[in-house]
Amino acid sequence: MTLVYLNGQFMPVAEAKVSPMDRGFLFGDGAYEVIPVYSRRPFRLAEHLRRLQGTLDGIRLANPHSDAEWARLIGEIIARNEGEDQSVYLQITRGADTRRNHAFPARVTLTVFILSEPLVTPPPAQRDTGIGAVSAPDVRWLRCDLKTTSLLANCLLRQLAVDAGCVETILFRDGCMTEGAASNIFAMKNGVLLAPPKNHLMLPGITYDVVLELAASHGLKCEVRDVLEEEVRGADELWMTSSTKEVLPIVVLDGQPVGTGQPGPTFRKMYAWYQDFKQTVMRAGE
Repeated sequence: MTLVYLNGQFMPVAEAKVSPMDRGFLFGDGAYEVIPVYSRRPFRLAEHLRRLQGTLDGIRLANPHSDAEWARLIGEIIARNEGEDQSVYLQITRGADTRRNHAFPARVTLTVFILSEPLVTPPPAQRDTGIGAVSAPDVRWLRCDLKTTSLLANCLLRQLAVDAGCVETILFRDGCMTEGAASNIFAMKNGVLLAPPKNHLMLPGITYDVVLELAASHGLKCEVRDVLEEEVRGADELWMTSSTKEVLPIVVLDGQPVGTGQPGPTFRKMYAWYQDFKQTVMRAGE
């Protein structure tokens, strides 16, 4: 039985109830984080909480807990649920008001929710044969660096991939790649790893950081800069990364093969480096 945390209490997920007047329900007025847990240890909790604080500051929402309090609550939700590897989702909304009004209420009690689910990584077939992706214009708002619960645009863009039998949608804005609908995207070209820079047009991914760190530590040349659409379409390799997808090779984009149409040699190196990092660092809680 899945146990969740809601506004100060732990309870079965079926018993968790939120007011229909909650601004998260009415407006998507909230922030969230997804934290991977390996061997019951949350990975880079400090970085996730720092990103959460950045989102809360961006939407003018007070943080209901200190980092120490978050660590205690997250540790307790992990302990109360089964599985050595989990995915912890936490969400804070501006809470319920007495009436529907776009302006912030003068007084409100925040809604705080924490859920743990099994951490499911991609099946071996996706790693071994690669995945397909489609592309689309990035029509989202201009604060994609904020991890808010207002994700309708991302859902619509991700559904384009599902409709095409693919896994992800790669987004372009003003001739440059921003990210995926629910991931960060990397391109390999002529032995150089290309990554778009962190700015307001993309979510600063924790796994994005890990990939760049691993590339640097193993001597793989990297360039963090604007990545042109033509560079993406002409890449030797494309990868998508996220906390749950880890690193996956994209071998088809809009029906056309990426490189040889097979997972590339640099991806295979990165995947091996990532798995070693997971075993030696992530599972150690570092």
